[in-house]
Amino acid sequence: MNLFKELYQNRVTIINLALNDFKNKYAGSFFGASWAFVQPMMTILIYWFVFQVGFRTTPVENVPFIIWFICGIIPWFYFSEAVMGGTTSVVEYTYIVKKVMFNINILPVIKILVSTFIHIFFVVLLFCICIFVKLPLSIHSFQIVYYSICIFVLALGFSYLTAALVPFLKDIGQMVSIVLQFGFWLTPIVWNQTILSSNWIFIFKLNPAYYIVQGYRDSLINDVWFWERPLNTLYFWILTFVIMILGRLLFKKLKPHFADVL
Repeated sequence: MNLFKELYQNRVTIINLALNDFKNKYAGSFFGASWAFVQPMMTILIYWFVFQVGFRTTPVENVPFIIWFICGIIPWFYFSEAVMGGTTSVVEYTYIVKKVMFNINILPVIKILVSTFIHIFFVVLLFCICIFVKLPLSIHSFQIVYYSICIFVLALGFSYLTAALVPFLKDIGQMVSIVLQFGFWLTPIVWNQTILSSNWIFIFKLNPAYYIVQGYRDSLINDVWFWERPLNTLYFWILTFVIMILGRLLFKKLKPHFADVL
């Protein structure tokens, strides 16, 4: 609760730094901030061409494969970008970390907020695509806000863990990148979970990203409320808060030493 109180008290600083970070990230490039949207869109087009055109993938859950696929990859883009950004936040803001009066607890939040700006664009794009292919949007679609909050909190917990370690062990950044690559294929984003037996499905559900990806599809395709999956919801939030607590404790413990090692 103290964390969220800090974030609220520093909300103006967080938003201003996030906007500045977003602008500076692509400063000097000809197309500027548009690269933040071009790269994910090109990734989506490549996967669409491979699976829809090349492999001629059939509709999944009675919707075109591209819609089913986008509902899974957009939240994954948000989560992976947020975690990677949060992981390197302390190292990237070295000049701020060395300022005694600055509250460095907000650094991971700044990076995650930058990813949130991009995610909002892709959620709007997803809604437009659904309307274009005449996929009816129901009241369940508003659950996207809830599942986006899920991603934000989960990514924040992971970011506090990894950001606290990176100043002391630079390899953590590379390790996180590799883990996220594995996570992409271990989450039913490209493949359908129905190909697995019930025992394997149970194991894959232990991945918190499963809950989020399935939640986006429940919101736009299956019309299922999150409280209709009580065990999955309970497990996700217990795991998320455990990660958050561990991350905060580690970050708080190592924070006094950041300026010495950077």
